[in-house]
Amino acid sequence: MSRFSRIEVFSQMEKTGLVPLFFHEDAHVVKQVVKACYLGGARLFEFTSRGDFAHEVFADLAKFCQEECPDLMLGVGSVTDAAAASLYMQMGANFVVTPVFREDIAIACNRRKVLWSPGCGTLTEIAKAEEYGCELVKLFPGDVYGAEFVKGVKGPCPWTNIMPTGGVSPTEENLRYWFEAGVSCVGMGSQLVLKSIVSSGDYKALELKVRDTLGIIQKIKGS
Repeated sequence: MSRFSRIEVFSQMEKTGLVPLFFHEDAHVVKQVVKACYLGGARLFEFTSRGDFAHEVFADLAKFCQEECPDLMLGVGSVTDAAAASLYMQMGANFVVTPVFREDIAIACNRRKVLWSPGCGTLTEIAKAEEYGCELVKLFPGDVYGAEFVKGVKGPCPWTNIMPTGGVSPTEENLRYWFEAGVSCVGMGSQLVLKSIVSSGDYKALELKVRDTLGIIQKIKGS
């Protein structure tokens, strides 16, 4: 069951501007990555459900976070149907991110008042998702659409909140490119949690990288 309301989750997304995302089949590795991000200041984390028995890794991770990262809002991504969304919410997912817009997932999440963020690629899809109560749409892959698409959407629909994922990197130039276009937050995976960091176990480097990234975002948002 979610420990945070959808409003609390969305507010945290707007406040910090960053949702790190990661998957690994080894629960110990995921825990170390999450803890490093948490120590670096991240208060949101998306576990991408992509491998066999991923739900078992998530269940272990959720219990870990309650003890070691009590303020962290742990969510799940790459969810493709309502059954999976319901399973993860039962295990404590505080938000659900999907690669596409699906009405069945919207209904399942709304029933539990859990924030869900669907992948949308047109203004029509975005409008439909918002009609189903979506607070934040996922733009994926972000680099395919780009900042101009975000500006185009925000023109007629300034109330729309967008989170690009894919094509986002932890540099000031790239982050300014997105936030000055009007995004509410960004999702960042392999550009933040580098393979070299995971393979070497240098989680202190990840902690510092997350802290620096959050600092850049706050600098941009405040300018």
